[in-house]
Amino acid sequence: QVQLVESGGGLVQAGDSLRLSCTASGGTFSTYTMAWFRQAPGKGRDFVAAIDSSGGGTYDTNSLKARFTISRDNAKNTVYLQMNSLKREDTAVYYCKAAELRGIYRYDYWGQGTQVTVSS
Repeated sequence: QVQLVESGGGLVQAGDSLRLSCTASGGTFSTYTMAWFRQAPGKGRDFVAAIDSSGGGTYDTNSLKARFTISRDNAKNTVYLQMNSLKREDTAVYYCKAAELRGIYRYDYWGQGTQVTVSS
């Protein structure tokens, strides 16, 4: 069973930066596609960014790509989300997800989330 623990959230001002971390235990981290999602109050959970096992990153929009960077350190079983130039609309609970492929099946594992609040 894969367990994910996010950290690094907090209360910041618009324009500040934060780096979120998600550390995995159990399983083979280096083979997983890792992703970050976020859920704003009263809204659904939205994709933010993903990084595959070879380190290739994808982002939801070009706007996010310009401000956010996803990276991973397989030696530390950790994926990061560097967030710069934060805006009020970035306020959300940020969740980490690991996608494990076993043959034709995909298993998704979620962390408990970390709150990011951006004040103006």
